Amino acid sequence: MRERTHIEPDVLTGLGTCGVATVHEAQGRTGLMHPGMRPIFRGARVAGRAVTVSIPPCDNWTIHLAIEKCSPGDIMVVAPETASHAGYFGELLACAFEARGIAALVIDAGVRDVRELTEMGYPVWSTAISAQGTIKKSIGSINVPITCAGAIVTPGDAIVADDDGVCVVPSASADQVLVLSRQREDKEEKLRARLKSGELSADVFGLRP
Repeated sequence: MRERTHIEPDVLTGLGTCGVATVHEAQGRTGLMHPGMRPIFRGARVAGRAVTVSIPPCDNWTIHLAIEKCSPGDIMVVAPETASHAGYFGELLACAFEARGIAALVIDAGVRDVRELTEMGYPVWSTAISAQGTIKKSIGSINVPITCAGAIVTPGDAIVADDDGVCVVPSASADQVLVLSRQREDKEEKLRARLKSGELSADVFGLRP
């Protein structure tokens, strides 16, 4: 297991407030997981440090073991070693995650018990919903670099997730990305005011020939 790089809590909060679209644009349109990574219910919005988990296909044993590696506010990011849509996560595991203070799950695979998870309000982003169960037979790896839904995630990276998807911010650049994200928000606020005043978008964005 590798040590995770520290990111100040206020930086994580700021990135979460800015949201996925703004953060993605601010860091040069990088870090976005593919569009198949979706929240299981609308309105969830989180940001936290990544605890990464690489798991064998159809086996969720390592997810159980990774819980004790998480600190409150962390987000567990899970990717199978080979493509799998089985339901690795459901209501019972969510209870364990919630008790530990794990902020959310991001998984490039399936989850189940969606109704119960929605009623709990436990935030999950996944690439599939599947009732297919998993086994507990093989051990994967915890806190190693992984590729999740097309994005490289290193332990300790910032994860920003909302209705638009999931974006990864490398821990080393999180402070600067927050600065750029806030600059982008300020710029957009001025553009918004001009558009609301009735100016044509072609003029506001300088699109005239």
